[in-house]
Amino acid sequence: MQETFGQRLQRLRKNAGFTQEEVATKLNITGQAVSKWENDVSAPDISLLVELSDILSVSLDELLGKERETTLVPKEQRKNIDNMFFRIKVNSNEGDKVNVNIPLALAKVFLEAGEVSFPQVNGQDVLSKIDFRKLFELVEQGVVGKLVDIESEGNLVEIWVE
Repeated sequence: MQETFGQRLQRLRKNAGFTQEEVATKLNITGQAVSKWENDVSAPDISLLVELSDILSVSLDELLGKERETTLVPKEQRKNIDNMFFRIKVNSNEGDKVNVNIPLALAKVFLEAGEVSFPQVNGQDVLSKIDFRKLFELVEQGVVGKLVDIESEGNLVEIWVE
């Protein structure tokens, strides 16, 4: 069964650690409006979608249900790695959120210099076990999209290359 907009909104809101009232306050609307959206009684005005996706720290594609797949880009269609980004998202089970956008060129310099320091969430190095050198190898081979998606004990780590 495909997830409805309301079901997806409720899941994304809860993953972001917000109540319906908190989302409503941020959008300057009523909590009842958010409730109606989540129960698929009505839908948000299109003018609110960008702000809603920002509040929930998700892309518009994800908010609207378009799953982005990891893809292998043919060599002749690949972007220059210097124009690409690691997009790292960490949401902890205690409500901490880390969103980092790192140009691949800069990340590569740090990796080569051995100067990698990972942000801590709840006092844990949640990214330290990810082999970024292997991720670079995948990108150099043309893999783009979601490279890492880990959910454990309420903690979520996603790494995208775009």
